[in-house]
Amino acid sequence: MIIYPAIDLKDGKCVRLHKGAMNAATVYNENPAAQAADWAKAGFSWLHVVDLNGAIDGRPVNVDAVRSVIEACDLPIQLGGGIRSLKQVEDWLSEGVSRVILGTAAVKNPALVREACDLFPNQIVVGIDARGTRVAVEGWVEESDMEVNDLAVMFEDAGVAAIIYTDINRDGTGEGLNMSNTIALAQATSIPIIASGGVASLADVRAVRDASRHGVTGVVIGTALYDGAIDPAAALRETL
Repeated sequence: MIIYPAIDLKDGKCVRLHKGAMNAATVYNENPAAQAADWAKAGFSWLHVVDLNGAIDGRPVNVDAVRSVIEACDLPIQLGGGIRSLKQVEDWLSEGVSRVILGTAAVKNPALVREACDLFPNQIVVGIDARGTRVAVEGWVEESDMEVNDLAVMFEDAGVAAIIYTDINRDGTGEGLNMSNTIALAQATSIPIIASGGVASLADVRAVRDASRHGVTGVVIGTALYDGAIDPAAALRETL
């Protein structure tokens, strides 16, 4: 089980949103590189980075901030937000990102996901962000007609490294993970699932660990780490 501390970028700063609302951003660190170094020092083995502006604009926006994070530590990074083309995937991987997350592109251009998986094995992650059972796209501002499980099954044979499932209505709220939907998704596909959205306490970390038998392999944690509700060392002990 892997814990992925989140570095969400808005206007070059490290922030957290409440239920995905860009006008409800709390700035936790104006220096994303320093935050990345802090997470590395705390003992985490991966970073989860999202270009929030990019997700809405449909193109990379916080490029300098992402580069600063890459340079700040030696941890592998999974990056999402505004990545809509094969060239953008290739560019980020060449700059040192370990895995690229495709969310909107997975819904609107599934062929891109398959092509990227063929060219870059084990380096493509599908981001499934949902309100209820419907997948949201374009930085969560649009709701598609695609059902969560249907989208996952579409890529069953594509070679996707993992799926990050986020319950938008819980993201940044501290209400706890939606484990029932997370496990249901894991049972619907053989692709490893990373849980996200609403982590509140070590109980959520333990729930993810216990769901490993269903194929849930990790969890993204943001607000709970920044607010101190979860101590990094305590969380990492739960993964052993």
